[in-house]
Amino acid sequence: MRLTPATAASAALLVTLATAGGVLAQDTFKPDPKASFFVTSVGLGKGGDLGGLAGADAHCAGLAKAAGLPAHTWRAYLSTTTGVNARDRIGKGPWYNVKGVMMAASVADLHSPNNKLNKENSLSEKGGTINGVGDMPNTHDMLTGTNDLGTLQTPIPVAPPPGSPAGTPDLPAPPNMTCNDWTSSGPSRAMLGHLDRKGAGAAGPSWVAAHASRGCSGPDLVLSGGAGLYYCFAAN
Repeated sequence: MRLTPATAASAALLVTLATAGGVLAQDTFKPDPKASFFVTSVGLGKGGDLGGLAGADAHCAGLAKAAGLPAHTWRAYLSTTTGVNARDRIGKGPWYNVKGVMMAASVADLHSPNNKLNKENSLSEKGGTINGVGDMPNTHDMLTGTNDLGTLQTPIPVAPPPGSPAGTPDLPAPPNMTCNDWTSSGPSRAMLGHLDRKGAGAAGPSWVAAHASRGCSGPDLVLSGGAGLYYCFAAN
């Protein structure tokens, strides 16, 4: 069909309106008023160096504010060697994702098989899904430094890199599993959880304690299957 100038102009207007509508829909994402849990959509760009707990918490708070989440006290789900356990710093619950799905009713529920943390529900502050197994790139590794009970992960020997000859012994245990209490982007290591609860790991597909990172630099975290992301909870 041959378009007249009038019909061509009308078609162009419809395309413009549709495009504007799509942008508007993206720009006006409204988090659920109960939102009290999210996964950081981006890291801080320095691998496991988050500026300590204070820097990690500030990143949670900044992302939450930019996305229009409720004004909670936001805490990173991280443990340190200074006696801080992740489970003790995130409040009592319940926690809801940005679309209003209850992730866990309490601290005990969060650390039980009943919690709802998985790829579908563990959304970013913007309501986006984090890449998991089968996606490119896979960024399902979450920094935690924590075991399945929500307390500090003690140092454990690290499996040799993939492709090592059969019989290669484990690497010595690192001094800690917290990237030196979240201040290092060097050869230290971190315990990582699998957001999608898939993939291999020394402790299985745990959301909090699947395996150790190869290191704490940005490239090492990428090689492990992550991007320096972590969980944020509202403590109040």
